[in-house]
Order: sequence, then structure tokens, then C-alpha cells
Amino acid sequence: MIEKKHIIDRFTSYVTIDTESDPNSNTTPSTEKQWNLANKLVEELKQIGLEDVTIDENAYIMATLPSNVSYPVPVIGFISHFDTSPDFTGANVKPQIIENYDGKDIVLNEEQNIILSPDYFEDLLMYKGQTLITTDGTTLLGADDKAGITEIVSAMEYLINNPEIKHGKIRVGFTPDEEIGRGAHKFDVEKFGAEWAYTMDGSQVGELEYENFNAAGAVVTIKGKIVHPGYAKGKMINSMYIATDYINSLPRLETPEHTEGREGFFHLHTIDGSVDETKLQYIIRDHNKEHFEARKEMMKELANDINEQFQMEAVSVKIKDQYFNMREKIEPVMHIVSIAKEAMEQLGFKPLIKPIRGGTDGSQLSFMGLPCPNIFAGGHNFHGRYEYVPVESIIKATEVIVKIAELTAKDLTNYKSGEE
Repeated sequence: MIEKKHIIDRFTSYVTIDTESDPNSNTTPSTEKQWNLANKLVEELKQIGLEDVTIDENAYIMATLPSNVSYPVPVIGFISHFDTSPDFTGANVKPQIIENYDGKDIVLNEEQNIILSPDYFEDLLMYKGQTLITTDGTTLLGADDKAGITEIVSAMEYLINNPEIKHGKIRVGFTPDEEIGRGAHKFDVEKFGAEWAYTMDGSQVGELEYENFNAAGAVVTIKGKIVHPGYAKGKMINSMYIATDYINSLPRLETPEHTEGREGFFHLHTIDGSVDETKLQYIIRDHNKEHFEARKEMMKELANDINEQFQMEAVSVKIKDQYFNMREKIEPVMHIVSIAKEAMEQLGFKPLIKPIRGGTDGSQLSFMGLPCPNIFAGGHNFHGRYEYVPVESIIKATEVIVKIAELTAKDLTNYKSGEE
């Protein structure tokens, strides 16, 4: 059995170390403080008995659990990231342990009247009777993705302590800067040496994902003409009004707050404007590659239409692809999803196979030659003060890792049938 107190102690030791990443930094890792947890993890991996524990100049950590069988078994990997999101502070995290949750409001911070309520966050009701770890309302928690790290380290420790469980060679990888989209940028796939891997970075119990958005970022620049407002008639062109026209000309219901599942969107996340010039920053997302390309084309065509109307180069659009849907890289090796699905079913809970409405290191890694679906890590309400994780979910995810290792050491013929 995986001991609950051991899990809590390990997890809280991670989340109390500030590892917030910084999108404005050009270094890797993007913040010096990420080294604090990275170096701790290196020592812990050695302490529990893993081999070939390495950390490179960019803080990418790798380690090996050797095979304990005499026959060939595919080398598999498990990967998580140790940075936390810059969306909300991760400094001075004070985790609160809620034993035997009763299904009622949780007072995170009495002084500031910050309440974690099932009236708003209905998922809480799934965890009545369980042990929750929450914030104190002033920081995020960091379950994204320190829960994933906890699960991987704990699973490796469990396999070492229970050698009767047969498994092949397992590689472990921990990365910086995933939250700012750089987690896989400097990941050495060849050095990692796995045939496939799983990121432990999802949310509720059962999540198993091998589809994600195709993603791009767009900067729309609108040029106006500044003239003294007292003498502006027929001369001034206010770029902010043109920007408003541009914004309103895109499909209003194809935004994050109106979409779900595989529905794509345009998301305007930043406006910086004056009469003379306005910049709009968008992210473009769609699971369907054709729809994704159509979205990018729509933004360009809209700019052309406005330029034609004003008879000048009023609007320019620069679009940069960010990542792509890993489904095309996973489908040829769907047995790796089937193994994870079987692991969950053998442990007695239902796999929730669904697309990720976001990005994942697994997407980039899949296109770098390491097919990498995503498995739940257990947390909810990431990147903010209402983040929480049930300890039982961390334990279940740890058990899934162990079970995947066990299943991979068995005959894979049944999983691979039908892939050709």
C-alpha cells in the first residue's frame, strides 16, 4: 500500500518551494529559483535508489529504474514539470490539509473571506470523505505539476521497494518552464532513450488524453494617424476604433468562454492602444488542422478587407505557430493509450478519454519523436488561489504508473493488434 502521510509529506515539501517561471526571461530555466527544487529532486531520486540520475545545464532531470526482467521490454518514460504558472504567485505557499472533507464550504482565508465552495466549484462534491490539500487563499498550490512529480517519484520508490512487481527499464524526466511553453524545448529525446512516455499532468481521476489543440499566436498591429483633435476632421484615423471593428468582425461566439470539447476559438488576451497605434495579441486554437488553418486565414483576410476599406496599410497580422495536435503522432502507436486505459480499468476506475483544451509537453515531445499521451495528476482549479488536490487522487495516479510499468512487461500483442 502507498502510505497517505508519505504522499502528503512529499507533496507539501515540493509545493512550499517557489518555482514560478517567467515568460519575459530568455534563460533556461527562466527563473533561478527553479534550481532549488530541481537540485532537491536530484538528491531525492538518488536517495530512493534510481540510477543514472543527471541534471544538465538547463535543469532538465533524467533518471533510470533498471529492468528487473531477463527478457526484452520496451523502455518507457514518465515526465512532469516542476515550474508553476506565472498567472498567480507561487511564493510562500501554505498548504492546508482538509481531512474527511464534508462537502461544505472550505474557508481558505478567514481574514480575507476567501471561500472554496462547492456551490461554485461543483467538482468538490466528488471528493466527500477524502483528504484535500488546498491553498490558504493567497497563492496557487502548485499541484500543476508537483502532484505529477510526487506520483512519479512515489511510483519509482514503490517499484524499488516491491521487486516482485516485474517491469522493464523506466526513464524519469522532470522539466522546467512548461508553464511558459518551453518545457520540451531543450529536452534531449535521444538521451532519454524511451520508446514512448506519459506526462503526468492532467486533472481529475481517469483523465487520459492524446489530443490537444493546434496552436498559434497572432499579433495584430493597427496603424492610425494622430492629429490635433481640434483640427482632426477628415485627417485623424483612430487606430483603436479600427481595432474595435477588427475584434467585432471575428466570430463572437468562437471565444474560450463560449466553447468546449473540440471546439476551437480566437482568444484576445492583450490590448495596447493609442490613437496612433494599437496592438492586439491573440491566441488561435483548434483541434482540427483544417479549421486551424482556416482561422489563421480568416484573420489575414479580415486585415486585407479593412486595408481595402481605408485604402492604406492600416492593419498587419503576424502569426506564429506554437504547437500541433499530437493525435497524428499517437494514432500509429495507439497501444500506448490502450495500456494506460487497461491500467486504470484494472485499478477499478473509468478512463476519461478526452481532448486537452490546451497544450502539453507531450505534444512537442511527440513531434520530437517521443510519443507521449497525458495522464491525470489529480488537481483542480490550476493557476489560482482555489487550486486543490485530493490525496487519494495522487495515490491513484501513482498506482496507475506502477500498473503501466507492470503491464508493459507483459505480452503487448493484444494492445498492438489492429494498429497496422
